[in-house]
Amino acid sequence: MRKTMTAFAIVLGIAHVQAADLSTREASRLQEAATVLQEIHGVPDKDIPRELWDRAECVIVVPGLKKAAFVVGGEYGKGLMSCRHNGEWSAPIFMQIEKGSWGLQIGAQSIDLVLLVMNKNGMEKMLRNKVSLGAEASVAAGPVGRDARAATDAQMKAEILSYSRTQGLFAGINLSGGVVRADVDDNADLYGKEILPKDVVMSPTMKAPAVTDAFMSALRGGK
Repeated sequence: MRKTMTAFAIVLGIAHVQAADLSTREASRLQEAATVLQEIHGVPDKDIPRELWDRAECVIVVPGLKKAAFVVGGEYGKGLMSCRHNGEWSAPIFMQIEKGSWGLQIGAQSIDLVLLVMNKNGMEKMLRNKVSLGAEASVAAGPVGRDARAATDAQMKAEILSYSRTQGLFAGINLSGGVVRADVDDNADLYGKEILPKDVVMSPTMKAPAVTDAFMSALRGGK
């Protein structure tokens, strides 16, 4: 047991060193995800209902999901996920999402996505190699505003509630058919190849690297 704990401590040390090796693109994504949360929470009347935010097991933020030429007629984006342990947000991991087509608004070049994972079953599915929204994990467009009582029965039963922001409009969006998975390469840059994404968000003791401070602050300060 002592050898195992020592080895784990060494791995954590490696992870913190490698976190300093993030690319400019990865570091920018962390800041952009933080900005998305800050701006959405800055308009309470059009925000995610507080009751739903407080109940969520995990939050995924994908800033600037874009139409992808290499996914025919589809969209593709990368973001961050953090999960709760006893009321505290876990260290975040990089995630990626893709879909055949969500039909971005005419003229829109990209959208910001926020996904609330509403129960432990949904969280466990998100930590698989990949999960298909709607098929393997139930998903519904989330209600917007101060009062969660406006949510429909389908929304209250969904494992995942999804939201989008484009051209200044924040609203629920149906992401059925989307595929979500951990971003293996970017997570290796942040934590080291020895640390699995699942181990990061499931550990209540894993420390979030300093480069994630803005995102973690946006999570804690949002509600």
